[in-house]
Amino acid sequence: MTTPEKPAPVNFIRHIINQDLETNKHGGRVATRFPPEPNGYLHIGHAKSICLNFGIAEDYPNATCNMRFDDTNPTKEDIDYVNSILADVHWLGFEWAGDVKYTSDYFDQLYDYAVELINKGKAYVCSLSAEEIRRTRGTLTEPGIDSPYRNRSVKENLDLFTRMRAGEFKDGEHVLRAKIDMASPNINMRDPVMYRILHASHHQTADKWCIYPMYDYSHPIADALEGITHSLCTLEFEDHRPLYDWTLDNITIDCHPQQIEFARLSLEHTVMSKRKLNELVTRKFVDGWDDPRMPTIAGIRRRGYTPESIRDFCDRIGITKVDTVIEMGVLENCIREDLDANAPRAMCVLNPLKVVIESVPADKTEMLVFINHPKTETLGKREIPFTREIYIDRSDFEENPPKDYKRLIPGGEVRLRGAYVIKCEQVVKDNDGNIIELRCRHDEKTLGKNPEGRKVKGVIHWVSATDCVDVEVRLYDRLFRADDPLVISKSADIKDQLNPDSLVIMEHCKAEKSLGTAKAGDTFQFEREGYFCVDNRHSTAERLVFNRTVTLRDTWAKIQEKQA
Repeated sequence: MTTPEKPAPVNFIRHIINQDLETNKHGGRVATRFPPEPNGYLHIGHAKSICLNFGIAEDYPNATCNMRFDDTNPTKEDIDYVNSILADVHWLGFEWAGDVKYTSDYFDQLYDYAVELINKGKAYVCSLSAEEIRRTRGTLTEPGIDSPYRNRSVKENLDLFTRMRAGEFKDGEHVLRAKIDMASPNINMRDPVMYRILHASHHQTADKWCIYPMYDYSHPIADALEGITHSLCTLEFEDHRPLYDWTLDNITIDCHPQQIEFARLSLEHTVMSKRKLNELVTRKFVDGWDDPRMPTIAGIRRRGYTPESIRDFCDRIGITKVDTVIEMGVLENCIREDLDANAPRAMCVLNPLKVVIESVPADKTEMLVFINHPKTETLGKREIPFTREIYIDRSDFEENPPKDYKRLIPGGEVRLRGAYVIKCEQVVKDNDGNIIELRCRHDEKTLGKNPEGRKVKGVIHWVSATDCVDVEVRLYDRLFRADDPLVISKSADIKDQLNPDSLVIMEHCKAEKSLGTAKAGDTFQFEREGYFCVDNRHSTAERLVFNRTVTLRDTWAKIQEKQA
């Protein structure tokens, strides 16, 4: 199914780029970059940045977007994170310009620029401890206090910095700081740390370095070395922009990218803090970084979201300079619309109740033809066996029905989806009074239609009891009870905010036999139940596991409305 091409989104960043192109500010070039730290899995907030940076590169002639890892802290980084991030960007449908880049590619240049700043008297080696630096930094209302090492000579600073690189000192014994203004109203300008000592092996440079640059120092230089024109980052870096500009203004470099800030993504019922997400993983509240309840790209991919739905979501929420919390329903509607148009239909009974249709001979099997999608023939057709014994969902039968109940009741009729009208004639119970089976009859004249003068309102789904597959179904819901991400983040123990019903595992569900050949990642609409996909971790050919991607409707909103 083809859809019309969407026009490029309009936002304040694109207006800036358009103006820069009109004035030839960057020589008519547009170059962006996506610079994640490889210290965890990407989440949907990163997807917003990916779609922004790579989307600009797609929409402007000759524009480029680099893929660069900000790998300046080897104690928290891992090559597995690098690989997962690359997989996420590819899955979203984007390609980067040239080879994958790393800030570590520029460690030699970054060191040389630090030496240049020392020679200019704009950087010095400080021997205060991290706690002493923090304590003398000042507050929002009080200026900082000069380090006692601030006036070291250029010669002494060069000697100490050289020895830092040579590995003569222990971690934390010295740092290199920019010499700016300890009384600046912007705390980020109060002699920020540029280099620290870390005796740690690096996933790209091994043991070549034992000093590593800080993000605020390395990032603008890496941008400039790559010829980036527009350095796009989230609003928390707005106060860091003066330092970004100061760094480039005080070294010998031709390019000076423009830093532009936009609001980060905040989503109801979840958090985007890598620290909090890592806590969920390490305390085993979730099944790893790719748990389908996690807001990670790997998690939502495993849950059954499509790259098209995520890109659509990022387009819908837009790019602004105002922090807002997006309703979870906006994200869910994006995947509903995508899967409604593209997912084949199937029938699966989650809570099976056996029905014996006594009017069907025991040895008779009738093959009924079903269309895989009601709006397109491209997804083909399938055959489902109609047999004497079938399963329906227990929720579709009520012995003592409430008012306006339109499904099966004792003595009542209901239509089986795509098949016949059946009438319940007997309810079979065990010794404890539990219903174990229904005895019904079917009307042969009702295949696919209601005879004249006869009205049957209820339609329920079903599968053959003798020709089906046994599957496990996992019903996923919001991971957190609270809808405010700030409440979740400030919780003393994140465990207290978890939704105990975020995962319900249903074993021995009964699915139509055609699903038996489904493969990992295949997505279906289970009629009357929701959208589901085959789990890519726990599912096997012998034991299929389906994850619920999203319900057919926003039932959560109705629940909240009732609670209110």
